[in-house]
Amino acid sequence: MSDIEFQYGAVSPPIVTPFDADGDVDVDALASHVSTLVDAGLDGMVPCGTTGEFASLTDAERRAVVETTAEAADGRVPVIAGAADTTVSGVLDRLRAADAAGADAGLVTLPYYHNSTAPAGQRAFLDAVADDAPLPLFLYDIPSTVGEPIDPDVLAAAAEREAIVGLKDTSGDISAIDTAVDRTPDEFTVFQGVDALLYPSASLGVDGGIHALSQVIPEVFVALGEALRAGDDDRALTLHREAIAPLFDRCGDHGFAPATKVAAAHRGFIPDPAVRPPLTLPDEAAREAIAADVDAALDVI
Repeated sequence: MSDIEFQYGAVSPPIVTPFDADGDVDVDALASHVSTLVDAGLDGMVPCGTTGEFASLTDAERRAVVETTAEAADGRVPVIAGAADTTVSGVLDRLRAADAAGADAGLVTLPYYHNSTAPAGQRAFLDAVADDAPLPLFLYDIPSTVGEPIDPDVLAAAAEREAIVGLKDTSGDISAIDTAVDRTPDEFTVFQGVDALLYPSASLGVDGGIHALSQVIPEVFVALGEALRAGDDDRALTLHREAIAPLFDRCGDHGFAPATKVAAAHRGFIPDPAVRPPLTLPDEAAREAIAADVDAALDVI
C-alpha cells in the first residue's frame, strides 16, 4: 500500500503550528518553516503531531496545517499527518481529510482518555482503523499521553497488515524499541520518538527518528544521520552527547511544544513562539537558556 521509503538514519520533524498575533494559524509562517527544513535536508514532515499542538486545533485548522505542509513540501519529502482521535470514525475522518489535503501517510495513536484495558481492545481499535484507512498508517506509541503502551503482541499483529507500515515509539523505553524492531518485519519502519535516544537506538536497528528538535537544529540531525550511515560512531556520539542531549534535557523542562517554538523563533524559523492554552511559554530566563543551548548545539557542527 505504501511507496514511502526512508534512508537509514532518516529524521523528520513533528512540525510546530505557528500562530499569528490574533491567535490564528499562521499558514505563511508554517509554509516558510517547512520549506526551510526541507532545504536543510530533513527526510519528512509530520504536521499535527504532539509538538504541533494538534489537540488545540479545530478540524478546519488541522486540514489547513496539513494542506500547507504538503504544498510547501511539494513532493520533495513524505508528509505523515497526525490523525489521532478517541474514536475509529474520528480517526478515519481525519485520515480522509489528510488524504484530501495531500498527505502521504497518517500517524495514529491508541484512543486517549478511555484506556482499552486489554490488548484485545487495542487490536480491535487498530484493526477497525486499518480496515478503512485511505492512507498508509504509522502507529504512534506515546503512553505518557495516551495512558498505556501498545502491547507488543498487538504491534506484531498490526505490522503484518498491509495498511500499517511503521511505528513512532515515544515510550522512552529502549527495551520497547528493541522489542518493536525484533517483532516486526524488516520492511516495517521503526522510528525513535525521543530525540536524545536516537543515537542509543541506532544499534538496535531503528530506521531513524521523528524528533521535535530537528526543526530547531536540522544541521545537527542531518549530520547525525550522515554519521550513522557512514559508520562514524565517534562523530555520531559527539553529536548526541554535546549537541542533542543537552538541548533535549533543557527543553524537556518546559514542555516540547513551547520550548521548541522558543528555540525555532530564536533561529528565525518562525516569527512568534506563541502557544495556545493550556500550554504556556517559558519565562524570559528559561528562554535565554534555551537559546544558549541552541547556539551551543550548532557550535558542535
